[in-house]
Amino acid sequence: MFPLAAILAAQGCRVGGSDRSYDQGQTPEKFAKIESLGIRLFPQDGSGITTETDVLVVSSAIEETIPDVQAARRHGIPIRKRAEILAMMFEGRRGIAIGGTSGKTTVTGMTGHILHVCGTDPVIVNGGVMLNFDAGFRTGTGGWIVAETDESDGSISMFTPDIAVLNNITLDHKPLPELRPLFYDFIIKAKAGAVINMDDPEAATLAQARSDALGFSVQDHPAARLLAQNIVFHTQGSSFGLLDRQTKQIEPCTLFVPGLHNISNALAALGAATLAGIKLKDVIGALRGFKGIKRRLEIVGEQGGITVIDDFAHNPDKIAATLSTLQQSPGRLLVMFQPHGFGPMKMMRRELAEAFAEELKNDDILLMPEIFYAGGTAVRDISSADLTGDVARAGKQAHFMPTREAVGDFIVSHAKAGDRVVIMGARDDTLSLFAQDILRRIKHISSPPPACGRGS
Repeated sequence: MFPLAAILAAQGCRVGGSDRSYDQGQTPEKFAKIESLGIRLFPQDGSGITTETDVLVVSSAIEETIPDVQAARRHGIPIRKRAEILAMMFEGRRGIAIGGTSGKTTVTGMTGHILHVCGTDPVIVNGGVMLNFDAGFRTGTGGWIVAETDESDGSISMFTPDIAVLNNITLDHKPLPELRPLFYDFIIKAKAGAVINMDDPEAATLAQARSDALGFSVQDHPAARLLAQNIVFHTQGSSFGLLDRQTKQIEPCTLFVPGLHNISNALAALGAATLAGIKLKDVIGALRGFKGIKRRLEIVGEQGGITVIDDFAHNPDKIAATLSTLQQSPGRLLVMFQPHGFGPMKMMRRELAEAFAEELKNDDILLMPEIFYAGGTAVRDISSADLTGDVARAGKQAHFMPTREAVGDFIVSHAKAGDRVVIMGARDDTLSLFAQDILRRIKHISSPPPACGRGS
């Protein structure tokens, strides 16, 4: 919601809003930044909705019982979903829409960065903070808009982009039978072309519906146009040869974000920029300067040989990608995973357990507090204890702890030099604060006491 509000404010709209986290006093620095852009903040009690309000824009998580919604109903003020307003921004611009159940935030950041460096001055609307811009948005004035689109609430169906990018189709918020038609329509409606991950079986199947699909692969898929070859991983990222099967061109690429999944993300962005008409050498040069996305394997700090990492992974694919990347380096993992939402956790239970069981080593430790509950109606028929039990039965160390505080105490008391502490989960800004607090506590216990001078 913040990127959308910021862009509308930059375009001259009078914008205000509410957030339950603001009422709870959480992350005050984030809300101070929002206010610095001229966006007014109100308590979520309906007081911000007046007869002067033209439209109330809500996220898909907002319930009908929220006082702001009730106030809008009383005043006869139209209520629009966030995605409706974002889709309107595509009107009059050339649009690149990034879709898929994993990786779309990074691909949006990469694609937007490339277009910016190559001089198109794009509008960028992203679901995470892009380190190159220190924001989740960019208020450009050029003819392009690059935006992350969401399948979790079905709102991806509102977009008719020039270029559609499809990363993958895996379990997250919806079962696969519901996702397939959403993504099919998404790629079919794209006016200038679709960029599709041929390594993902579901996405590759849909690619057959478009004869002009630009496929990409890190696994030498025969139907892919862009291939990553001769991959070499290094401490800061990777290097690889990019083969364009259509032109027979091979170019060396260097990426400064880690993991095989980010090479795949880079190919998606390379494909989108290629369809946007940017020369391949310019695209590759721009990509070298991409710094990453906040909370994507973000190193919070290191103290006493213990590294604390903050990561957004929350579905099976993201978790597997994060852990696989971390396992490329030595050191035990102490992983705190904060499950989010009772419904999604029940739907993904088996796949989540399999991701942890397959990627964790025997000496790694998985810790889970109870499932995060953000409000609203939910059937609480699953617990984090069920998830940790599944992983433990698969032979890995996994422990349920009723509170986040208990998890923090365990980490601080058990972490030792060489360990990586990973704070993992989504849609909760306080996880980053928790990671920072873990680092602070580790620093406190690992720092030697000050030397005492002899009294006179």
